Amino acid sequence: MRRFSDKGSKFASQDAVSSIQSSKSSWHRYQQAMVRAGIKHQAHPWYARHVQRFLAYFSEKIVTTLTRNNVEKHLRSIPEHWFKHDWQHVQYIDAVRILLKDVVKLPWAGDFPWAESAADARTIGSNHHTLAREAHNNCATIPEFSADLSSKHIASLQLLSCSLRENRYAIRTEQTYCHWVQRFLFQINHKDPGRLNEKDVKDFLSNLVLRRNVSKNTQNIALNALVYYFKHVLQAPLGEFDHIRSARLPKPPTVLTRPQITLLLDNLKTTHLLMAEIMYGTGLRLIECVRLRVKDVDFDYRIITVYDGKGAKHRRVPLPAQVIDKLEKQISVVANLHEQDIVAGFGTVFMPDALAVKYPSASRELPWQYLFPSSRLSVDPRSGVTRRHHIHESGLQKSIRDASTKTGINKPISSHTLRHSFATHLLEAGYDIRTVQELLGHSDVSTTMIYTHVMNRPGVLPVKSPLDRQ
Repeated sequence: MRRFSDKGSKFASQDAVSSIQSSKSSWHRYQQAMVRAGIKHQAHPWYARHVQRFLAYFSEKIVTTLTRNNVEKHLRSIPEHWFKHDWQHVQYIDAVRILLKDVVKLPWAGDFPWAESAADARTIGSNHHTLAREAHNNCATIPEFSADLSSKHIASLQLLSCSLRENRYAIRTEQTYCHWVQRFLFQINHKDPGRLNEKDVKDFLSNLVLRRNVSKNTQNIALNALVYYFKHVLQAPLGEFDHIRSARLPKPPTVLTRPQITLLLDNLKTTHLLMAEIMYGTGLRLIECVRLRVKDVDFDYRIITVYDGKGAKHRRVPLPAQVIDKLEKQISVVANLHEQDIVAGFGTVFMPDALAVKYPSASRELPWQYLFPSSRLSVDPRSGVTRRHHIHESGLQKSIRDASTKTGINKPISSHTLRHSFATHLLEAGYDIRTVQELLGHSDVSTTMIYTHVMNRPGVLPVKSPLDRQ
């Protein structure tokens, strides 16, 4: 076995690679590479252990002969028991990157998506809005609240959480409402829940504005949470608060031109490039994109079906011809990975709305697997089952931020900018606003109307500044 000892700080095998002349010089080069990469000295032994484990995994191969596919396949199928924490997994990938890119200097290592692999190493937590849906109506699984609150207030917060799940509110709404109600209860912790009144609410909302200087929208969200709490938990509906509630003013969306979209996509790679192309080509939201499953892509009719989108709505969007080949390759990758998971004794996937009970074998079938699976198996914190979830959306968000920095475009670019650009470019191309509304999944056309303010509408004389009419 090829070893890389963190104790002796060396490569112990003479047949490791031809470029490594001796164990001592090899470790010295690796140490120098870590220093150049800004790795703290106390972390060097851990990096050494990671390299030793990596070389042991490929004990039958010479390092210089490793291909991009070898490493990509390995990083996608790292056993769950290797790392207890996400940061250890990310550190392992970084150690391998330094070895292959900066020490061994494999020709493909420079373009390998190391950052993407590290981002995908992050597991989905128990409060993630995919997993939380599994326990949507399970009031035994409730958020943890501060022990500084009285027992009566904690009990009422638990009732709030259960009520929101029974009424099928989104998990993010549950988290937000519980947050604001908990802050409210902190302020009046000495009072019994049954004695709370409108004056307590007005004092709390005034404190948010006068002392915390929160925005109008934040004040409205806090008010909505308290209105729900008083109505559904305390059974004491509040009166009118129209004098406090502020109308939400829509912000003009950030839209990229077509050349800017091309420039942004050119700075993305592999899986994140494909996801960004799908989001711009279909108008999908970020979470809708990462939740896509193999069955949701229909190559025959060239459509993508979005199930349980925002507002629990379903819709269909056109499948861009430009991504068909890439999607077919991605499904092949998913199929190979799924086959490996089944051989290893895993292979199940999260099933929404108790479908696992209705169709017991469906969770092991390829059509139900996520189109963009995580690079590692993880234990579902709600059910305790080990399986492969979809990638964490933060990875794509970070890649888009990094790509926007490289483009030099002076606009605040996020993943949602792709959706804004999709809608605007469709309107510019002459599609009617009702069509765009359906594709975006908006309940009200007034929401879609924001895109008419940032484009030159077809058939209408473009508005010019008086300064330009010289």
